[in-house]
Order: sequence, then structure tokens, then C-alpha cells
Amino acid sequence: MSHVLYEKSGPIASLRLNRPEKLNAITREMLDAMAVALDDAAADDKVRVLILSGEGRAFSAGFDLGPVQAADGESEAEFVRRELRHDFDSIMRFFEFPKPVIAAVHGYCLGSSLEIAAVCDLVVAASDCRFGEPEVTFGSGIVCLVLPWIVGQKHAREMLFTGRKDFDADHALAIGLVNRVVRPETLMDEAQALAASIAQNDARAVRMTKKAMNMGLEAAGIRTALEQALEIDIDIETKGG
Repeated sequence: MSHVLYEKSGPIASLRLNRPEKLNAITREMLDAMAVALDDAAADDKVRVLILSGEGRAFSAGFDLGPVQAADGESEAEFVRRELRHDFDSIMRFFEFPKPVIAAVHGYCLGSSLEIAAVCDLVVAASDCRFGEPEVTFGSGIVCLVLPWIVGQKHAREMLFTGRKDFDADHALAIGLVNRVVRPETLMDEAQALAASIAQNDARAVRMTKKAMNMGLEAAGIRTALEQALEIDIDIETKGG
């Protein structure tokens, strides 16, 4: 069974994480499969909106990248840099995707999966969803330090420094991490309705509006800041202490 499900229905594409027995923890293979689906959706003129969601009890508990062997002749530092760069680029694909992306999250939205949701254009959260960036609790850094750009410095620092995994959906709404909170049983209906309301608009105007907003963030320095933060994450992972 595929751990990433991709479907298209009219102007709306659906990308679903399908590893429910592991709370949709995202593997390297899943990252690569999502990249293929994003390429397909970007190239399909019929697709106007993409919905990202998860099967089972959670959106995603984060990345589950597991042990990977370094290439022959590759140092440990080179290997870590290559892997983290791949992870970073995989997250940023959702930011760079030319059409609106709606993340529909429930259960748990943790770690790098929270970063994926954060770079999506809109987030609809089930009231049962819990959010967190627990990396500091096990000595790791943040792959894509986008949270301060989304929720502001104070809220981001609380989430990142405490490593808590129990920030509720109402808190996420209050700090601007999500757009709306809905009943769990209506999550996908709400996401579909939101996607349909976007899809009925002029496709080029919507795409260009997203491009303009992303360009504004780029002009404000988001890319430079995220690249610098990635370098610090590489330092954390290679040097420890």
C-alpha cells in the first residue's frame, strides 16, 4: 500500500499521508512521493487547489527518516548536510508550489510536519489537533525555522524553547498558525469547501496573488533567514553539546 495517496477531482487535488499505523510519520520515500505528486499538480492546468491531509488518527507525528548510510567517501558532516538539505527542500516545496495549498490537520501535527503545515497557504484544524515542535527535547534543531515568520517571535519562542507537544487547536488559532478550527468529523468537508471557494476564482489571478505574497516574504528576507537557520541546525546535528 502506498504511504502517499494522490487524487484529483475536478479543480481540487488531494495529497494524503497514508501511514496511519505510525501516525503518518514521514519517511524519505514519502517525501520523494510527495515531490512527484506536487510536480504533477503544478503541471496540471485543471488543478487549482491542493489539499494536504493525513489518514487515521493524526495528520503527522513528524519525520521518521530512520538510519541511512553515508555514500562511499562521504564524511559524516557531509552526509548530515545532504540529508538536512533534502528535508529542508522537501518542506519548502509546499511554500514554492505555485497554487494554493490547504493543510487539513487533526490528531497530531508535530515537528517537521508542523513546518510543512506552516508553509502551506491555509490551515484548517480539527478541534482535537495538538501542535508542537519537540526537537529540543531530544537534542535536535529545527530543519525549517519558519514558525517565527508565521506566528511572531514570542509565540514561536515559547513553542520552540519548551518543546511541548500539547498546544491545542484554539491556541494555534489565537496565534495565527491556523485559519479555522472545526469539529473533527467535518474537517475534510470544511477543507473541501474552502478549496472549492478558491477554485471558483480566476486561476491566474490566484496564482499571481500567491506569487506576489511569496515575493514579499522573499524581499523581507525569509529565504536568507531560513538558510541561515538550516546552517545552525546542521551545526547542532554534527557537533552536539
